[in-house]
This record gives sequence, structure tokens and C-alpha cells, in this order.
Amino acid sequence: MTSNGLDDAVRSRIEAKEDSLSPFALKSADAVRERAESKSQVRAEYQRDRDRVVHSNAFHRLMHKSQVFVNPQGDHFTTRMTHVLQVSQIGRTIARALNLNEDFVEAAALAHDVGHTPFGHIGEKVLNNLLPDGFHHSKQGVRTFRTLEKHGEGLNLTVEVLDAILHHSKPEGRFIDREMIDGMPLEAQIVRISDALAYLAHDITDALRASMITLSDIPPSVRDTLGDGHAQRVDALVGNVIQTSWDATGETDTLNQAKPWIRMSAEMIDVVTLLRDFMFERVYRPTSDSSEGQRAADIVEMLFMHYVSHIDEVPDWIRVLSIEPSYAAADFVCGMTDRYALMVAERLQPGISEGIFQGRINLPLH
Repeated sequence: MTSNGLDDAVRSRIEAKEDSLSPFALKSADAVRERAESKSQVRAEYQRDRDRVVHSNAFHRLMHKSQVFVNPQGDHFTTRMTHVLQVSQIGRTIARALNLNEDFVEAAALAHDVGHTPFGHIGEKVLNNLLPDGFHHSKQGVRTFRTLEKHGEGLNLTVEVLDAILHHSKPEGRFIDREMIDGMPLEAQIVRISDALAYLAHDITDALRASMITLSDIPPSVRDTLGDGHAQRVDALVGNVIQTSWDATGETDTLNQAKPWIRMSAEMIDVVTLLRDFMFERVYRPTSDSSEGQRAADIVEMLFMHYVSHIDEVPDWIRVLSIEPSYAAADFVCGMTDRYALMVAERLQPGISEGIFQGRINLPLH
């Protein structure tokens, strides 16, 4: 033992256990960081990434950032924080079943949405239209951990986890095709698909709670396949991914064939695509187009334009990290929670947030 009572035996034992993972699994001992640093004595590299994410300011702010509904009134609506926790839970279940690296999946799942603006995709669309090179939350998530956290020092996460954050997003419509995940490690693919499984399950629950839809509105084939309850939906989706992706364990006769990938059965892909299309039509787009959604978009645009014109109000350490004022303003606004954005907006333009809580969610707190 060293003077602090520890040597590298703990980490070495953790890394040795990973030798029993699938031959297709990522190994912590092979992880790469952009800046070299000493190894932990008691944690493998992807464990360290997870811990750095959980203790970061950006992760803490997810508690007060919208998932779908604009700063919803009600204790049980999903926020970005509860979303990433559910993605992590679903992802870890799949990774453990397929004998892949759970620590990596947990780290990337918890980190994947930190690049979101206040009011979720509503704010993202605004910044994408205003910035010369556009804006996407996955790229901003990488920038947050690589550059912005710790006042410009960054967290020095592994390049593998950063890459999983960068590639977790999915297009509207069918998103489960081998070509779309070419080159991604299986664990990163798990995060990508778990993100969709989590938000489809909990967004249905939130939409029902907000009376935007009823169970009878959901396409019959979706209800027949996934059931009517949240737990039923999650169980059906996760079980199908595990069963269909079993070759990822390396325990089948496909070991010497093409590398496996994380997927669903053809029948389940059709159901999930139908469900996503339904949710875009009945929940996601109507939320963005609602009076509350438009008010949220106006707030993000006003804040952005204000800080571009008053760049001295953006913290110095953010300004020096940006190539021009518009990107410094975007970094600052993107880091805001819903409630902080509302507070600042009201100070700058009293009345701008009037009605943002009304009209769509008129239910008791519980």
C-alpha cells in the first residue's frame, strides 16, 4: 500500500473483471482522454467519467430544464434530469443483459442531454436559426464537457464518451438502421436507442397527464404490442432490444461474422416508428406551436439578442472561450435553466413570460 493506504489493486481488479465481458465490449483500460492524467486508484476510467458528469454544474441544471412541456406545473412531469436517469436505467439494463460495459453506458446516458437549452427543443430551434453555423444540443453537450465546465477547464472526459454524446441524436421517422450507427461502439448504440425508448415511454405518460391525448388516441397496433401502462411499454421495448441484439454477447455462432449491432425486431421497429410519428404529430409539434411554446421561443430569442448586444453582461470566462459574441451569448443562454431564463427575461422585459404556465397544464400539483 502507498502512504494514503491504497495502491492500484482496486482499479486493476475492476479492469480485470471487464475481461469477462463480451468480446465486443469497450474496456476501461483502453479508454483515451484528450489530456493525459494519472489513473484513479479505485475507479476505472468510465466510472470516473460518470462521477465527473454527476458532480458537474451542467448535470445539476438538468433538474430545472424542460423535457417536452414548458416548465410544467406538476411534480410528476418529466424533466431533463429524470429523463437522463431513465435513459441510464434502461441502458444499464440492456448493457448488463448483453454483457457489455455498464459503466460506459451509465456515463454517456447521464451526460447525453447537458447541451440542451432552456425549454428543450424549442430553445434549440431558436438558436439554430440565429447562429451562423446553426446549433445542436449534442454538439453543445460535447462543448460543455470539453470546454465550458469548470470555468473553461473542462472535465477531460474520455473521447469515447464524448463521441457517444455527439452521436446520440436521431432523425424523425425511422431511426433504427445499421447505416445510421456505423462505427459506433455497441455501448454508444445502447445509449442512442435507450434515449428513444425512455422518452417515448415517459412522454406518453406526461401527455396523458396533461390531457393532450387519451389512451384511445394511441394507434391500436402500438397498444396491442406495448400495452397500456408505462411499465408494460418499457418492458416490451427493452426485452425486444435484448432478444434481437443477443449476438452482441458473443455467445452465438455469429462471433466470427460481421460485428453485431443494437437493434429491434422488424415488427417492433414498425411499431416504434408509428409511435414516434404519432408523438410528433400529437404532442411534440403541438407543444412547440402552442402559445406557451411560442412564448418560450420568444424568451430565448430575446435573451440571445440581448446578450449579443450587451456582451459585457456575459461572464468573462465564457467570452474568452468563444470565437465571436453570438457564440458567447449562445453558450450563456444555453446554460440557463427554465426558471433562471424566466427570471432574467422578466427583469429585462417585464410581462414577457405572462401565460407561459397556463392553457395546457391545468391540473393539480399531484
